[in-house]
Amino acid sequence: MEHLRFSSLVVFPVLLLPILVNAQSTPAPSEAPPATASVSQSTKSQTPAPPIPANAPHMSRQTRLEIIRDFETQIVYARSFFPMGAKGIKLKDGVATPNGPELQQALALWGPAVRPGDPAHISYVRIKDDHIHFDLNGGPVHRKKWYEHIQVAGANGNSVPLAPNESPQNPHGTYLDIYFDKYVPEMTARQLRDLLLPVLDFNARNKEEAYLDTLPPKVKEAIQAHRVLVGMNTEMVVHSRGKAPKKVREKDGDTEYEEWIYGDPPQDVDFVRIVADEVVRIETMKVGGQKLVRTEKEVILEKPDRDTEAKQQEDRPANAPSLRRPGEDSEAVPRPADGSSPVPVGPAPPDHPRPTGEPGPGDIIAGRR
Repeated sequence: MEHLRFSSLVVFPVLLLPILVNAQSTPAPSEAPPATASVSQSTKSQTPAPPIPANAPHMSRQTRLEIIRDFETQIVYARSFFPMGAKGIKLKDGVATPNGPELQQALALWGPAVRPGDPAHISYVRIKDDHIHFDLNGGPVHRKKWYEHIQVAGANGNSVPLAPNESPQNPHGTYLDIYFDKYVPEMTARQLRDLLLPVLDFNARNKEEAYLDTLPPKVKEAIQAHRVLVGMNTEMVVHSRGKAPKKVREKDGDTEYEEWIYGDPPQDVDFVRIVADEVVRIETMKVGGQKLVRTEKEVILEKPDRDTEAKQQEDRPANAPSLRRPGEDSEAVPRPADGSSPVPVGPAPPDHPRPTGEPGPGDIIAGRR
């Protein structure tokens, strides 16, 4: 019995020695990098796909099916404004049209279907000869389901739809067309995502990240630091500081403005003055009573051309419809002092003699009395 006890004391340390050596060589779980950090870094630092060769063949049928299966019903984030309705975005060689004043005019007429940073649903994909069509958020036209095309014929020959279409037309969607030089070449889904990057972001993890990627670097850094710059718009202010707890509307002469107030004493209080969707003045009241005022523009954003409508009036065709009579100059039209539109004076109606013996309107009225 004593011999067995002695042998067990000798054998167990020998068996535990390799386990202790392996435990020392294996890093502790706390030393391993977190999985979320590696995933986020790989998501944002994806290397771009190789460019499409100039002599690439036509896209094969198998690739078409893979592209449609990969992109359809996918949720992405917008990097540009998309006007609502039949006026979508066309992308070619990395340039999106309409842009600038033309895009601002479309947004003013139809309204935005998708804003930068908003999630968008790719609801339909169609590959044509020289471009690929994407419907976003249902597209500008409501597409019927397969069962809405089925009709049942009655005994008298009248056909009745099996499932009446009760869904209204979808006016809130839009579309994106990406064009190629001659034909749609053979490509991978990753290469197509890189081509769509100017307007759609497939790598963003949330709305905030997608919106920040569309801003200039200076504005992006200020929003991440929760600072407001003179020249920002209201959307940037909301992303930077959130919705204002207090808002005051005032008038300085003929200029109406809105004051957004952040903070309460004894903390610092910021008064952000906004005129026509632009920050024009920032006043900060410090805890010690010091007042800091900033009015000089710290960031300059691209604005729509206010003369677009005037330019369009100048470019109107000569045969455009008008309420003026032939030969009448626009400057010669009389304009009353009260601003009301003058009643156009036309030629007098012809005076037709009334046949003898027939009563006129006045005679009929007089006879009724």
